[in-house]
Amino acid sequence: MKQLYLYPLWIRLWHWTNVLLFLILIMSGASLHFANGFLTFKMAMLVHNLAGIMLIFAWLVFFIGNFIYENGKHYRIKFKGMIGSLIKQSYYYAIGIFRGDAHPFHVSTEMKFNTLQQLSYIGVMYGLMPILIFTGLFFLFPAYLPEKLLGIDSLWVIAMAHLVVAYLLVVFMLTHIYIITTGETVFSNLRAMITGWHKE
Repeated sequence: MKQLYLYPLWIRLWHWTNVLLFLILIMSGASLHFANGFLTFKMAMLVHNLAGIMLIFAWLVFFIGNFIYENGKHYRIKFKGMIGSLIKQSYYYAIGIFRGDAHPFHVSTEMKFNTLQQLSYIGVMYGLMPILIFTGLFFLFPAYLPEKLLGIDSLWVIAMAHLVVAYLLVVFMLTHIYIITTGETVFSNLRAMITGWHKE
């Protein structure tokens, strides 16, 4: 068994900051959306706005960091063999993992994500997160919105986009937590994000 240093300190700090901010945003967002929330509406709005602004800075750290440091290479899609890898990995998560099959992907310093993970993370970090951020900013500064978008009240369109993306990110987070438990032991993948070392 070999150990690979895959998660440098800046990634780990960014990751756990994201976890904390997401939990705060979920709690405050639920309080804003539902009548019997965890917080009063006024407090929830203040907490949600502050956590949202902090999340923007955290995302910028991730975005810029991937250009400065070599972590960005893990988000570059390799199209050769991608379809076959997707099929194998999907089959493994759907069936193979429950039969005790060998994992079809082996982590390396050159590629720490399997193809399914890579595409999911790219979709979340470079697709859903920018939508969440921009819709959140328009909520903060609605004066910059046009009156109508697609013939509908613009604030309603922004609100629905923000809500749908938030729900998708919650689903991603729950899936992410489940996948974490599928390592060598239930906590081995979690340990890697604490220490930086992945056991292969």
